[in-house]
Amino acid sequence: MQADLERTLFDEPAIQRRLDEIAGQISNDYRDRELTVIAVMNGSLMFMADLLRRIPLPLKLDCLSVASYHGRAEPGGEIIFKQVAPDVAGRHVLILDDILDSGQTLAAVRDKLQQAGPRSIRSCVLLKKKKQRASAVDADYIGFEIEDEFVVGYGLDFMERYRNLPCIGVLRKDLIAQSR
Repeated sequence: MQADLERTLFDEPAIQRRLDEIAGQISNDYRDRELTVIAVMNGSLMFMADLLRRIPLPLKLDCLSVASYHGRAEPGGEIIFKQVAPDVAGRHVLILDDILDSGQTLAAVRDKLQQAGPRSIRSCVLLKKKKQRASAVDADYIGFEIEDEFVVGYGLDFMERYRNLPCIGVLRKDLIAQSR
């Protein structure tokens, strides 16, 4: 599967080092408070598991399944919530997502959770693309900033493949074109 990558952006040791740094920031910001983590599935699974093991705080975990790509290389216009949002009333909430691309998913999740009356909401993304966003949203914690390229690995997929790569890399353009 790594042969399907045009190039590797971040290898496993680089990802793990960055997760240590982010976990330290989150731990400092939330010290002595219970944190409710809402992971946006499926892309954030690897990121969530590795990051949360590094955060020595009492926390509750819930997952929210949404869809926006629908098997394409570009995000779609509609965000579909596959289940009811978890109860976050009065809690400090941290949203974990794999990538901040158009901003539509993160904005929709934040808006949905905000309706439940949390004490605070922050967000953490593994990757943030350097691009103009359809929704005016940003993340509070960012693993890496990347160019506007289609990336896979470490939970990120293309057509439900490549999630299990231990690195993050740019998928070859010919493979994306073949799927159209």
